[in-house]
Amino acid sequence: MIGYLKGWLIRSTPEQLILDVGGVGYEIHIPLSTFYELERREQDGAVALHIHTHVREDTLELYGFWTERERDLFQQLIAVSGIGPRLARVILSGLPPDELLAALAAGDAARLSRTPGIGKKTADRMILELKDKVQEMAAELPEESLQVAQDDVVQALVNLGYKPAHAEKAAAAARKENSEGSFAELLRLALRSLSRA
Repeated sequence: MIGYLKGWLIRSTPEQLILDVGGVGYEIHIPLSTFYELERREQDGAVALHIHTHVREDTLELYGFWTERERDLFQQLIAVSGIGPRLARVILSGLPPDELLAALAAGDAARLSRTPGIGKKTADRMILELKDKVQEMAAELPEESLQVAQDDVVQALVNLGYKPAHAEKAAAAARKENSEGSFAELLRLALRSLSRA
């Protein structure tokens, strides 16, 4: 199995690239986050990617990631029933890894189902199968990544016509009442808080 490749970038698109490693060109599927990192890097430097080798009886595909955390998260996603490597790549392209981890750890199905290709049933299944497994990864997240659901609540309240200052206060109170609540739970608590004010 191939777990890591370092070489020269021959060609890249938002979905895949060709990496020259010792004169051999490897075609590697990538998420958008990795593509953006490649766009930011020096044009003449070597590229190093963490690789997941996906083997089926009729094909062998390589999936490359800028960070080891991304690859680990990809491997967790493809372990969920109904999620193959292509959909897992789409999920990682639709949500940055830290936001995805925070949403899974908080059980935020609403946030997950806003990702292309993920419906409510798939989001619920992802939470059911991954919530406990990603807790350790999510514990390493910076504090601001865990505020994703709270920020979404503030935005939702402002969209409903509440003043930003009141929305922020209500969202903070909701987060204090339920520190691991999903977007829907936090929104419900924030609305209840605003109705009492």
